[in-house]
Amino acid sequence: MGPKRIKVLILALPETAGSALYGMVDVLMATGNLWQSLMGDAVPDRPFDVRIVSIRPGPFHCGHGIPVEPACTIEENPEADLLILPEIWLGPVEDIGGRYDALMDWIKRCHQSGMALYSACSGSVLLAETGILDNCEATSHWGYEELFRTRYPKVRFRPETNLVYAHPSGRVVTAGGTTSWHDLALHIIARYVGIGEALRIAKVYLLKWHGEGQLPFAGLVKRTHHADSAIRKCEEWLKENYRDPSAIARLVDASSLTERTLKRRFKAATGSSLIEYLQNVRIEEAKRALEHGSLSVEEVSLAAGYEDVSFFRRLFKRLTGLTPGEYRRLFRPLLEGSSLPG
Repeated sequence: MGPKRIKVLILALPETAGSALYGMVDVLMATGNLWQSLMGDAVPDRPFDVRIVSIRPGPFHCGHGIPVEPACTIEENPEADLLILPEIWLGPVEDIGGRYDALMDWIKRCHQSGMALYSACSGSVLLAETGILDNCEATSHWGYEELFRTRYPKVRFRPETNLVYAHPSGRVVTAGGTTSWHDLALHIIARYVGIGEALRIAKVYLLKWHGEGQLPFAGLVKRTHHADSAIRKCEEWLKENYRDPSAIARLVDASSLTERTLKRRFKAATGSSLIEYLQNVRIEEAKRALEHGSLSVEEVSLAAGYEDVSFFRRLFKRLTGLTPGEYRRLFRPLLEGSSLPG
């Protein structure tokens, strides 16, 4: 008789992304046996017992019409060591409040019973809705930053990183953007089976740790939903005049508001200070120049409105997680006329 298997539940809803759901199932089920079968260097084993759980019995279709046949339902209160909430298809400001009240209660009971909770991408919105993430750090896809700011203000949202521990014990872990379920799967394998097996699975599936985090992929200038028409005009003005060295002073004059009132209303409406917003606009433009142009870093800095190239480099690294050169290497497409290797 082998060692006790780790019981895993993976939640599936009609909104669930099929790639994240079945990718997680596949990787965890392959743990302990796929590499071993390929290499013939050990006795294969299956350390994880993986089941799909849903809110009601019977087959259904999740995101993009992908069929799902759950093994159990939340009403059955299945036993497990850990529960995984994969990505769900959700609009960037969509409110799920009241949609799954019974599910929220069940997730809270799972947490109270000692079950470990893991979410990938927008799965953390379900955790936030339960209140489990209140007064804790958490992450999700960077596109949900405004949703967390407005609907879940008690959650300390961290859009820049890929894995965030909500509690020091590591019993609640959230993962970032869409393919961060890769990082989450490797984390779970490393924690429950061992880092060696996590590395073996990474090699077999060509998975990588996204050590650079989400910052290089995040859009810095997001359209926030607010009703302050004067501030909306200020946002548009900054997007047109960001290169101006005196942009903020000119904006104060153009807004017909006092500087103090403008700064207060701008922060309240957008969640960013004036200087933060201007910096985001400038760096977003610099990113586009690095992705599609051949300007030097010094020229990109000037075009973005920064004469001090050293300051530009430091700001760029702080906001994107990469130096301008690193960013260009990561995102610039192949030059026209070049061919793929091999």
